[in-house]
Amino acid sequence: MKGKKKWKKGRWTKNDTELTLLALPTTVWYVLFCFLPMFGLIIAFKNYKVTGGKSFLYNIIHSEWAGLKNFEFLIKSNDLFVVLRNTILYNLVFILLGMFLAVGLAILISLMRNKRAAKVYQTLMFFPYFMSWVVAAYFTDAFLDMDHGMINGIIRKSGQTAVQWYTTSEVWPFILVFMYIWKSTGYSMVLYLSNISGIDTTLYEAAVMDGANKRQQVRYITLPCLKNVIVMMFILNVGKIFYSDFGLFYQISGGAKGSIFNTTATIDTYVYNALKSNTPMGMTSAAAFFQSVACCITILLANWIVKKFDRDSALI
Repeated sequence: MKGKKKWKKGRWTKNDTELTLLALPTTVWYVLFCFLPMFGLIIAFKNYKVTGGKSFLYNIIHSEWAGLKNFEFLIKSNDLFVVLRNTILYNLVFILLGMFLAVGLAILISLMRNKRAAKVYQTLMFFPYFMSWVVAAYFTDAFLDMDHGMINGIIRKSGQTAVQWYTTSEVWPFILVFMYIWKSTGYSMVLYLSNISGIDTTLYEAAVMDGANKRQQVRYITLPCLKNVIVMMFILNVGKIFYSDFGLFYQISGGAKGSIFNTTATIDTYVYNALKSNTPMGMTSAAAFFQSVACCITILLANWIVKKFDRDSALI
């Protein structure tokens, strides 16, 4: 037929070889640590038992099928409402507040005329991201400790009674939100700042010639150019709404148990504490499987909603 071009098979080039070798380590990593472990999902549907002298695969294959009984561990738990509520509400606060602060700080730093000072502020805000939650927990304890904490020291000097922070449940939502923002905002800010630096400067020059002030430039140039990145980060974060940062909730709160359980426990800490209490592995695996399925549904739902309003901003 006329006008129909014959498709020719592309030849393997040197660039293809170089790109393949470059992608090979990442591909191997994903296969070993992301795809092969998915076989372990079968534990969620089995009454997994360890047989002495046998391999891990042998124990999985020869364990009895439990069907959906393992999911009763989480569904019929008296704490299901608490851990689900905490996990979802904390993540919603983290997503909305973290995004607002990260975008705001990125815009403020980009508007600074002293670029050296901007680099210093950027580095100082980014530094906490590299600190592990274990180290952060020691710093938190230095402030909140009953006997030697800095805050209680100030309270005692003012003539008042020291507060047992690790048993006062009302303050922990504020502590956890503050610690998360302190540690993660710098990283998100750098992502938005890198996108701001990539905006065409001629847009700002044209806006200045038209008499636009800084606030108008941010509103009509910076924010619209950041829209796709903001939406992408929102969708990715919504996809993790049933997961929680284990280090934050477990290390900072000292185990997420006791009198502060109702305000600090999440699905991840609940499963971990269940494993420590000799709960069968199949039941805890079912809880983790539930998390994965729920997060998959939420990220697809969020992407579908975004696609309805703006197809170009959707991930898939």
